[in-house]
Amino acid sequence: MRWQGQRIDETDAEALPGMENRTGFLRTVTTPEFAGMTFHEVLAKSALNHVPGPSKMPFSWTINPYRGCSHACVYCVSPDTMILCADGRQRPLRDLEVGDEIYGTEKRGAYRRYVCTRIQAKWSTRKPAYRIALADGTSLVASGDHRFLTDRGWRHVTGGNEGQRPHLTTNNRLMGLGAGAISAMELNLEGTAVKTVADLRVRSIDALDGERELLDITTGTGDFIANGVISHNCFARGTHTYLDLDAGRDFDSQIVVKVNVVETLEKELRRGSWKHETVALGTNTDPYQRAEGRYRLMPGIVGALAESGTPFSVLTKGTLIRRDIPLLVEAANRVPVDVQLSIAMFDETLREAIEPGAPSTQARLDTVRALSDAGFRVGVFLMPILPHLTDSVGAIDSALRRIKEAGADHVVYGALHLRAGVKPWFLQWLSQHRPDLLSSYRELYPGSAVEAPTDYRKWLGRRVKPLIRMHGLEARQADDSPPRRRSFSEPEPANPQPLWLFQQPAQETPSPSRIGSPRAPAPAPTLF
Repeated sequence: MRWQGQRIDETDAEALPGMENRTGFLRTVTTPEFAGMTFHEVLAKSALNHVPGPSKMPFSWTINPYRGCSHACVYCVSPDTMILCADGRQRPLRDLEVGDEIYGTEKRGAYRRYVCTRIQAKWSTRKPAYRIALADGTSLVASGDHRFLTDRGWRHVTGGNEGQRPHLTTNNRLMGLGAGAISAMELNLEGTAVKTVADLRVRSIDALDGERELLDITTGTGDFIANGVISHNCFARGTHTYLDLDAGRDFDSQIVVKVNVVETLEKELRRGSWKHETVALGTNTDPYQRAEGRYRLMPGIVGALAESGTPFSVLTKGTLIRRDIPLLVEAANRVPVDVQLSIAMFDETLREAIEPGAPSTQARLDTVRALSDAGFRVGVFLMPILPHLTDSVGAIDSALRRIKEAGADHVVYGALHLRAGVKPWFLQWLSQHRPDLLSSYRELYPGSAVEAPTDYRKWLGRRVKPLIRMHGLEARQADDSPPRRRSFSEPEPANPQPLWLFQQPAQETPSPSRIGSPRAPAPAPTLF
């Protein structure tokens, strides 16, 4: 950590937005209640983060008072991956260093074109990996979180989380030249439009045994050419390198806290150019994670947004939000406010076994009740539903009854998805606690499969939807136009529906696409 030059006005033009004041550090904090975590208090130059134009999210702005994340998502590829350098030759990723010039791409007008860029950060990690085989013989080894460019946009290797993010499937066509075309010639691609000639259709995606050493880089363009195809990189992890922190493991345990985020936000909201667009909280990291109990940044953020006339939403599974209910009510009298909670398991013994670090089911239901009593139309994520564990009519009916009794307005459900980082852990848990179900789960989630079969999900839909209707917890369909959010001063509509549901749905049920899904810290991975 850099301690020299503590002047707040000293900036770094090369830092990412919000981190230009890399010398504006105040102190580093470790406390017993946050074992294994270190907090670095900093002064940030910006608070509002603009969502890229191509994003399908129903909001344009976010606020992240914390940097770093214990979810440990990693966008990495094998060290043997060949990277196309600016001189037209390919070199293994392991041999490249920060500052090396390579090829990336950028949109220029109607076309994406190859351009030269430089490596800005590089890090390593160990994670489960997958082998992606293409029709032209190209092979790629990458983590499940990694993204490649296809003719239909960026796709992760696997579905991840709830399986709702765009991910590769067989016959998806990747974009690039193909490893064979690059190896056959030395290339000068600067300014050349991206055109795919080789047969880069995905033939198979197979999970590899154990964990692998993986590497990733951050580049000036946000991408690079890996084994002849266009590969995304991770922006967020690179911000840690500006703090002399490792972009791999440190990103998961060294949390940067923007202690001046409220003052900075207030200044940004006073600008004449601010159009009072909806701001989403909880899209990257949970704003009510445990650290918020120490730093209390959310009260100031809520107040600043409300005072400026800016609508906002909060997505959390933390019960700490109850602390701020009076502030949220006051804000809702001035601007539209949406609040949602995640509750997956209603058998407390099962919840303690699978989510030992998360708030109890009853604590979250009590939070729903408190928010509902305060006047909020609270949405509940009933997900994931676990095959043979929580998918019986009795279990679902009981869960919906308790959610309704807690005062929730609507429910969104989803079947279990076993992302790469969770699948080995969950199968191990089954072998210890429910060995009688292990063979069934291996049949439902064979090989690299992350989502339940279509037949199961359709069966689950036929079981859950009537119960949701019976309990009066229906959510609107995802293809409806998004309604305007209501402030508490507005009259109650006949059939209120939340804006946050207007996001990418699962195939059988309207379910929100969850970016950086919020989780309470836990000693073992949760299924969310």
